[in-house]
Amino acid sequence: RAAAGQARDCAAPLCFHLDSALVGTLIGRGGAKIKELEDSSGSRIKVTRGTYESEVKIFGSTDVQNKAKMLIDNLITSSGQNYVRGKTLDVMKPENNPKKPVINWASLRENRAKYESMKWAGLPPIEKNFYKESSRTASMSQEEVELWRKENNDITCDDLKEGEKRCIPNPVCKFEDVFEHYPDIMANIRKVGFQKPTPIQSQAWPIILQGIDLIGIAQTGTGKTLAYLMPGFIHLTSQPISKDQRGGPGMLVLAPTRELALQVEAECSKYAYKGIKSICVYGGGDRKGQIDMVTKGVDIVIATPGRLNDLQMNNFINLKSITYLANEADRMLDMGFEPQIMKILIDVRPDRQTVMTSATWPDGVRRLAKSYLKNPMIVYVGTLDLA
Repeated sequence: RAAAGQARDCAAPLCFHLDSALVGTLIGRGGAKIKELEDSSGSRIKVTRGTYESEVKIFGSTDVQNKAKMLIDNLITSSGQNYVRGKTLDVMKPENNPKKPVINWASLRENRAKYESMKWAGLPPIEKNFYKESSRTASMSQEEVELWRKENNDITCDDLKEGEKRCIPNPVCKFEDVFEHYPDIMANIRKVGFQKPTPIQSQAWPIILQGIDLIGIAQTGTGKTLAYLMPGFIHLTSQPISKDQRGGPGMLVLAPTRELALQVEAECSKYAYKGIKSICVYGGGDRKGQIDMVTKGVDIVIATPGRLNDLQMNNFINLKSITYLANEADRMLDMGFEPQIMKILIDVRPDRQTVMTSATWPDGVRRLAKSYLKNPMIVYVGTLDLA
């Protein structure tokens, strides 16, 4: 307890109230979550449970307290609940101070921004725009584009960027229109025998290859996986640094189930591109074997959230190197994976490119998309009534 005593001498404890219903979320099973928060922040956290509201005290230096509070904020927010029955955080005066202190929110925000800046300092820049529009695609008139979208499963597109809207790229009607400058990809496509892109691929590829975040809504079996994998291959192999300098995987695919994760991994292997290595990690598999493969170095990790959380918490995988993230969102919320996803994203650089696919578009998936995509475009294939 010596370390805790030293931390207590650094600054008065930071105290706040928490709805007692959230104490279990904060503490975790067997105290695992609160211990993780303490280890991650270097603080000591004490919880005094009450009937309706519980008191939380964070001991440590000011920076340590702010870091711990930020982690708790993220944890509570990811659970979809508020601190005290819809109220905001109520920071209390230290017990030895007769006056309630004024909360310097500007300072807290500054400290959080400073911590975030330090966390991502030194990372290499990301290249995202690799699209070279073919003359055939560029020459399509607005009427031709609208007719093509209508005849190809009634595609609807929108730009979700706030403020001035961007032009939705024209769809690509042939593989050559998008991959002409990538002969290895074209060779793989010819080998498999595909004749033309599926509707979701035709509209998604020009958007993703411009470096724009994308939400792709289409039914299962419509080619959503290749819609993000092909651009992901180009993204990985076109970065300004080599994969040896990257320090970890460059692409992450999150899938809700082992079966779907294995399907994505099979697609990666089928369209092998420039020696890219992929691995599938999932609960119930050979954990030691998965750890061995991850630590030896891979380019693409396809993972279920639970197993990835395990590897992440035990420092077997570096997620800071991820620059391209894809999320197969189907069933993620139904299976309760939202907290794990938000924890994963804490360690993925915020300027990454993100693609989310789903067969449906209910309110929960919309909220999830809004929380971690930046200024995305959205492509619906088929009816808009996909709740």
